[in-house]
Amino acid sequence: MTTLRVRPTHGRDDRSAGPVDTHDARPRPEGSGSSGVRAASRRALDDLIAEWRPVLDAVGEGALQREIDGALPTEAVARLKAEGFGALRVPTSFGGGGLDLVELAHLWIELAAVDANLPQAFRGHFALVEDRLWHHARTSDQRVWFDRFVAGEMVGNAWSEVGSSIDLPRTVLRPRADGSYRLDGMKYYTTGSIFAEWADVHARVATPGHPDEVEEATAIAIVDLRDPGVTVTDDWNGFGQKGTGSGTSTFDNVGVPADHVLPFEERFPFQTAFYQLNLLATLTGIAKAALVDVVEAVRTRTRNFSHANAPRVRDDAQVLAKVGEIAAAVYAAEAATLRVAASVQAVADAALGTPEEIAALVEGSEIESSTAQVVVSELVLRATSDLFDALGASATAGSSALDRHWRNARTVASHNPRILKARVVGAHAVNGTPPPYAWSIGGTRRRQDWVDGRPEPRDLGTVPAADATS
Repeated sequence: MTTLRVRPTHGRDDRSAGPVDTHDARPRPEGSGSSGVRAASRRALDDLIAEWRPVLDAVGEGALQREIDGALPTEAVARLKAEGFGALRVPTSFGGGGLDLVELAHLWIELAAVDANLPQAFRGHFALVEDRLWHHARTSDQRVWFDRFVAGEMVGNAWSEVGSSIDLPRTVLRPRADGSYRLDGMKYYTTGSIFAEWADVHARVATPGHPDEVEEATAIAIVDLRDPGVTVTDDWNGFGQKGTGSGTSTFDNVGVPADHVLPFEERFPFQTAFYQLNLLATLTGIAKAALVDVVEAVRTRTRNFSHANAPRVRDDAQVLAKVGEIAAAVYAAEAATLRVAASVQAVADAALGTPEEIAALVEGSEIESSTAQVVVSELVLRATSDLFDALGASATAGSSALDRHWRNARTVASHNPRILKARVVGAHAVNGTPPPYAWSIGGTRRRQDWVDGRPEPRDLGTVPAADATS
């Protein structure tokens, strides 16, 4: 395996290496992250991208053809793993890159600009890395997992199911006599798992003799995908993000050690904002790629309309204005995304803060990520559609696949519906209503009772429903 590339830390404290001082955990003054680059100067971000540019160019090679062919970016993912991409958040003292979340988000954006599938394929991986960092900072030694990440091992996501009820996963962990567990079930939208060595699986923990499975606890099982009882299939049939490996994973009598079963309530508290940060970065990268394509197409276009504003397309004021609007959308999306990254980093820095301090920071990051999702989704969807107004019918040719930008953006933006996010932001602004910090998706009954925006457990249905990648 290629030696892990370790980026110089430029004198930054390696905050994720262990417990932090509690004075660093205090909520920061309002607006302290407004520039979106709290933890890294613009020059440092530019240096980071320059360092990774050869790798970005390499994994981006052939991305257009993969999109046209519907092929998985298997070699590209392998290259990223070998280059230490999955260990970028691991502390430098453990051989990782030691990046903060602003830097990582910036790199996600640039990666999405060369292949929109790649940062999302690593979404579940970085979530488990973040979870292990959180627990390491709170004095639970995680060097075993850090070593695995540094060795290039990757984690996929396996949470969503098709046909299950909202609060009752069908995938189940059953205790064995030796203290380990047996895992059985099927997950869909298991993004990244087809490339990975491990999966982060959300499952119900069966209690022998317990009559009411609805009330059984859920847990995160870190499952070795190399177990012969695991089957991962690339059957994701969405019209966008086809290369994320978001298909079905089946678990049949898979053994899980007890120390790989983690209580769900102990999950790192800012996971919802973190997951959304990855999607925001992916959307922003998609918009950057669309901008590059439309700029190149306008510069080189020779065909023009008889009633255009100038002989050359590149001199047409209306066309230039449209390109300018797309460029402005990219600018705003990137700024919003990096601001969210700064707010999420503030929570990560507060691992040893008081519960009140952590709760305040988590709420702030959730509202920031929700706010950004509403506006970034709108900006990017509009930009990836409007680019065709700057060109002509020839831009719809399948060989150029310019439609991929909108299809991929629409798919990413559909993960957590922005209409629900807008309501969350509005309720917080008007009434101070806390945002939801975790949610599930599944079948409900038509007459089901709902309390505080959630179904009452006694009425959980088993009616299959169209799931969503979340």
